[in-house]
Amino acid sequence: EHLTSVEQLQNFIEELEQEGFEKAAQTCERFMFGLFNYKDYPRNHWRRIRTTNMMERLNKELKRRSKVVGAFPNNDSLLRLVVSILININEEWITSRRYLTM
Repeated sequence: EHLTSVEQLQNFIEELEQEGFEKAAQTCERFMFGLFNYKDYPRNHWRRIRTTNMMERLNKELKRRSKVVGAFPNNDSLLRLVVSILININEEWITSRRYLTM
């Protein structure tokens, strides 16, 4: 069963507490209002933004490219590499098939 409203989530949190899952209930309560942020976007985007795949892929690419360099002489050199990677990825996203169309 899917939770589709804050009220349903609050009921679920109460059930967790009654079953003795206090930590799980506290975690749900802490993140409750962030769980429905996807509803601020058009419905046809929900399937794409429910995952963190884009961020995971970005982090993987940054890690892969920085491993090649090894040790950085200073923070500025690391920052230059990261920014250049992000610029390249941004250009790819702009020119390739759209992931999300607004």
